[in-house]
Amino acid sequence: MKEHPRATVAVLSVVGYALVLGTFAGVVPGFPTLTEGEVNLLSHAIAAVNAVTTVSLVLGWRWIRRGEVRKHAGAMSASFGLIMLFLVLYLTKVGGGPGEKHIVIESGMFLGAYADAVYWGYIGMLAVHILLSVVSVPVVLYAIVLGWTHTPEELRTETPHRRVGRIAAGTWILSLTLGVVTYLMLNWVYGYEFVRVAG
Repeated sequence: MKEHPRATVAVLSVVGYALVLGTFAGVVPGFPTLTEGEVNLLSHAIAAVNAVTTVSLVLGWRWIRRGEVRKHAGAMSASFGLIMLFLVLYLTKVGGGPGEKHIVIESGMFLGAYADAVYWGYIGMLAVHILLSVVSVPVVLYAIVLGWTHTPEELRTETPHRRVGRIAAGTWILSLTLGVVTYLMLNWVYGYEFVRVAG
């Protein structure tokens, strides 16, 4: 893995993408059948995991800027572990859930003519969140693989870990933040309708 970090990242990325796409397509077996209430509970758990992950990433970024390498490494490893937990929860929700929530923003919610703008703002944030989640996977994995397989000295002198890490952390933090904001809008600020999957 140390000698071929890019190949390792490529394999892990392909496996991750295949797992997610296969779950959405309904070809990955083994998920429990969930009720609408259980989907809601998983949504809350996912948002909590994402919020904690964001804090961990920000702390890791702060610590490396102060030269506290061990704290940084711990925070980033914890963040990666939390994202693996997120993935399990998210795939369970998608694979076992009977449908999905769609936001409902009515003009009577003190918004008047701005309801459409708020709706499209939500859709825009959700789209950026999803796009960053997808494209950040190999970058995050590359930073993690380098961090786990090289000494701090090697990371500084022999790898692009510092540059890649900045990109990975920045996109990861933005994606998670937008995910939490859209979760709050959907579940607590406005409303939603539960759209069941046909069949």
